[in-house]
Amino acid sequence: MAISLVKGQKISLEKESGGGLSKVVMGLGWDPVKRGIFFKKAKSVDLDASCVLFDENKQRVDVVWFRQLRSQDGSIQHTGDNLTGEGEGDDEQIIVQLDKVPANVVSLVFTVNSYSGQTFNELENAYCRLVDSRNGKEVARYTLTGGGPYTAMIMAKLYRHEGEWKMQALGEPAKGKLVWDLVPDIVKIL
Repeated sequence: MAISLVKGQKISLEKESGGGLSKVVMGLGWDPVKRGIFFKKAKSVDLDASCVLFDENKQRVDVVWFRQLRSQDGSIQHTGDNLTGEGEGDDEQIIVQLDKVPANVVSLVFTVNSYSGQTFNELENAYCRLVDSRNGKEVARYTLTGGGPYTAMIMAKLYRHEGEWKMQALGEPAKGKLVWDLVPDIVKIL
């Protein structure tokens, strides 16, 4: 059973997955708030999931986002941009081959930003989740719904600690249309 994370909570991926975890999927899902007569119409919301790679000196090494779908070393792959949030399940996914992430990368920070400029007040059912790709089992989930006047969130980070990967729910609201706008705020909380 997946752990439902709260802001600031940390977990060991090895422990929660039962060991041998080498490849994970960070999924992002959301629905636009339904508006109009009888709540039939919803305005599309274009959220973008991104992953920023950092070294031990908090220096950005690489960024995976909708304009660069693969990390330079090939260990991280974005599956593509969803422009509406419509449909069931994950709307965007980022696949991470943990065993192939270069040794100089110590943190992978996952962000979400509203490219279309809507705030989180205009979302419902928003979440990020980490899935073990071996069996499709959800390891952890962080609910993003709750609204707010912000257009971005620094969701979570995967980080190396004493030879193993851990996850921390960050849940830090931010403002920005692109992942680049968030990097200064990410560095402050690393």
